[in-house]
Amino acid sequence: MQIKGVKYTFKAEPWQYKAPGGWFFVSFPADLAEEIRNMFRSEEEGWGRLKATAKIGNSEWKTAIWFDTKQNTYFLPLKAEIRKKENIATGKEIQVTVWI
Repeated sequence: MQIKGVKYTFKAEPWQYKAPGGWFFVSFPADLAEEIRNMFRSEEEGWGRLKATAKIGNSEWKTAIWFDTKQNTYFLPLKAEIRKKENIATGKEIQVTVWI
């Protein structure tokens, strides 16, 4: 997959939204979120959606990150396919790479 854009790498613990069948996410560190928001806010679509490419382990996919005004950071959703392939679980820190 050809990747273009600005690369961000960080470590974070996945978490699950507190609702039945809630999605899993990783939150961006505050300093990266602030930098991304300053650089790319004009490219956000509805509800703070920003197109991205993500990579965890050997899995790479096109996705979007979402800005949450309550926590003042971006969230990367982790679909079940990726969680299963990469053995991702809550409470287990993972390395995440995102290109915007």
